Amino acid sequence: MIIDCHGHVSAPAELWAYKASVLSHRGSHGRGGVRVSDDDIRRAVNKVEMAPCGHLDMLERHGTDLQLISPRPFQMMSSFEPGRVVHWFVEECNTIIHRQTQLFPDKFVGVCGLPQVAGEPIENTFAELDRCIGLGFKGCLLNPDPYENTRTDQPGLGDRYWYPLYEKLCELDIPAHIHATGSRSDRTPYSLHFINEETIAVFNLVNSSVLDDFPSLKIVVSHGGGAIPYQLGRFEAGSIHPGSKRRFSEGMRKLYYDTVLYTEGALRLLIETVGVDRCLFGSECPGVGSKVVDGHDHTMDHIAPTIAKFDFLSDADKKKIFEDNARAVFRLDQ
Repeated sequence: MIIDCHGHVSAPAELWAYKASVLSHRGSHGRGGVRVSDDDIRRAVNKVEMAPCGHLDMLERHGTDLQLISPRPFQMMSSFEPGRVVHWFVEECNTIIHRQTQLFPDKFVGVCGLPQVAGEPIENTFAELDRCIGLGFKGCLLNPDPYENTRTDQPGLGDRYWYPLYEKLCELDIPAHIHATGSRSDRTPYSLHFINEETIAVFNLVNSSVLDDFPSLKIVVSHGGGAIPYQLGRFEAGSIHPGSKRRFSEGMRKLYYDTVLYTEGALRLLIETVGVDRCLFGSECPGVGSKVVDGHDHTMDHIAPTIAKFDFLSDADKKKIFEDNARAVFRLDQ
């Protein structure tokens, strides 16, 4: 079985129209809502948008049996004001995801977005987190930078600001999947911002007391941990000194990483660096990697065959990456 831990909702256009509406009137016309039928949601997951075919057809082509889906991160607008419109949109998006999982229970599992608003206490997201867990969601996205790459710095993930969320995640026994939202800087488009924030997140978590203070905390880092595996030697060297609690490599292996990487060398490096037990299969299909490279008959995000052919992995190792690790981290059998 292949479980993809990193997918995003293919939603009806009415959801994006709703976002545009509440942003335009900034909440002065009231909350409103997304009015769509079950058939509208079914059509959305079969519509050709960012891939050669629709969402469901792409999963079928790739042999993906189950996918965990969350909001499209770049749409989540954590830095926008007033904060109520951020809450409204994220809640509506989570509701669409829930409905989609009910219509396709054998194909999709929900991972909720947190209505994080720049400058607000993280506790303000808890009501929506509780609602979603009550609906059967198995995890949440965690945005390390609600300011979305503006000039205001967000506290790093080692800061006490985040501790109430870590306590909540441990209490609920669910993972947070680290994924930034948008970027409001022309210099750093959102796709690059994602990688930068994942790199910073790992660095801050490993070099803080979080992993000691919350030994049962489960964190999954998107896109193979950003630049961390590639630059490990730099951070490892910095951890070799008297009084160091642990080597950087030891700390980073307390986190989990998805395999949303689109080259063989990157996939091999990730698995060899963090270990089989810390890798969860993810492809973000359909998404940025749903492009066909010249000379190939498949999209870049069809990475399962690449992992399957690695001769340094046993069959048991491959099963862990493709299925077992996701089942354990997201508690999919409960």
